[in-house]
Amino acid sequence: MRSEYSGVQLTALVALRFAIGWHFFYEGVSKLLNPYWTAAGYLEDSQGFMSELFMDLASNPGTLAFIDQLNMWGLVLVGLGLMLGGLTRTATVFAAIMLLLYYLATPPWPGLVYTIPAEGAYLIINKTLIELCALLVTLFFPTGHIIGLDRLLRVARARGSVQESYA
Repeated sequence: MRSEYSGVQLTALVALRFAIGWHFFYEGVSKLLNPYWTAAGYLEDSQGFMSELFMDLASNPGTLAFIDQLNMWGLVLVGLGLMLGGLTRTATVFAAIMLLLYYLATPPWPGLVYTIPAEGAYLIINKTLIELCALLVTLFFPTGHIIGLDRLLRVARARGSVQESYA
């Protein structure tokens, strides 16, 4: 299949997709390997208009355990999808939803002060929002169908359709 992107554009887009995927994957694996990790502190520190929802999630042990597992495995699976170019659009949409929830749980808005220190000084735009914007680039300039498992699946389906037409 001929790509509508130049080699440099395609390389940059795949590198962006892979880097974001690696970030998600590594975050998930590091949480899975830490038996003491939980999202409780992050959720309890929530501020902004959705803080009550996030604090309620943290206050219920059963719900929190489910959220922790969903978060860890979601990070791993989304990361793999982005790195390998498999189910790329689905992985990108779920990654964007996760980042939006992270952003809304602890938004860097004026007047909000968190007990958990931030990695830097932010005003409205932080690394989470920037990564979300980068994900939108990978959503609207999909590369999985050019370089990734999505392409292999499409080629395999096309070969199967051709073979069926000869039968």
